[in-house]
Amino acid sequence: MKTRCIFSTNDLDAARVAMQAARDAGVDDYDISLVARDDIELEKIPDHLMTGRTDFAPSAIRGVACGGGTGLLLGLVAVAIPPLGVTLAGAGAIALAGAAVGCWTGALIGSEVPDIIHRKFKGELDAGHILVVIDASKDKLERAEPAVARTGATMLPFHAHTVLT
Repeated sequence: MKTRCIFSTNDLDAARVAMQAARDAGVDDYDISLVARDDIELEKIPDHLMTGRTDFAPSAIRGVACGGGTGLLLGLVAVAIPPLGVTLAGAGAIALAGAAVGCWTGALIGSEVPDIIHRKFKGELDAGHILVVIDASKDKLERAEPAVARTGATMLPFHAHTVLT
């Protein structure tokens, strides 16, 4: 499992230096990304380094879990009521339908909700800072955090386990 940590830099040049320090400490390039204000990202940051802006994927996954669980529960209740004539296969179909509806609903909601980084560090982003986001294993982070901090990047109070990376 990887852990996510975030550093704040004043400009794109400082972010590039911080990224290089993370790479030199053993963090893979695809585990490093940048987050910035809209106008900065559009002009200066390559697409492959940007993180998503919304909670689309996490919300869709939560929707699958909640919808599938609810569908399974309703399917099993339907199996328990003989006049309905629902079989176990029917309960499975109801669970799949619930998962599909949950995924769709969660994705729709998540597409309009800013991701956690944009919500938590809105002030940093509004001030024009560029955030360097590192998703790495614990041992790589133990080497990368001090190396990135030595570049002048400010470590922000955020450490979270990431499931989707």
